[in-house]
Amino acid sequence: MQDLLVMSQIAGRRCALHAHDVNSVIEIGTITPVPRAPDFISGITAMRSQALTVIDCRCALGFDPDRWSLDHRAIVVNVQGHSYALRVDSIEDITTGSSEPDQILGGFGPEWSRIATGMIETRDGPALLLNLAMLIEGSETFDAAA
Repeated sequence: MQDLLVMSQIAGRRCALHAHDVNSVIEIGTITPVPRAPDFISGITAMRSQALTVIDCRCALGFDPDRWSLDHRAIVVNVQGHSYALRVDSIEDITTGSSEPDQILGGFGPEWSRIATGMIETRDGPALLLNLAMLIEGSETFDAAA
C-alpha cells in the first residue's frame, strides 16, 4: 500500500487516516458549545466562514478526555457531506503505508475494534487505520447498540 496517510495520536495510540479523506489541518480557535450535544461533540468552530462540528476523538471512543492533552490543531474531514474538526492528542506527520492493512489481533478493546479497519505498517512503526464515519458516530451510538 503506497497511499499517503496522516498520522496522529488518539488516546495514546498511533492512528492513521487516509490523506485523501483529510481536507486540511487547522489551528483551533474559539469553540462554541452546542446545547444538548453528546459529550464527544465539543461544539462548533469556523474555518474560512464554514462551520465545523468539533469532535473530541478521545470522548468519541469512550475514553476519559483528561488523561491526554489535546493538540492545538485539528484534522478537518468531510464525511457524508458534513465537515468536522477532529481533536486529537497530537498530529505527527504524513507518511506512506508500507503494507496492506492487516487484521487487528485483539488486545485493543471494543472501542478500537469498532473504528479501526486494520493495522498498517509505516516507516515509523504500526498504526491503527481508522474508519472516519465510525469515529464520528461516537461512543453513544456504539453503547446504545450494545
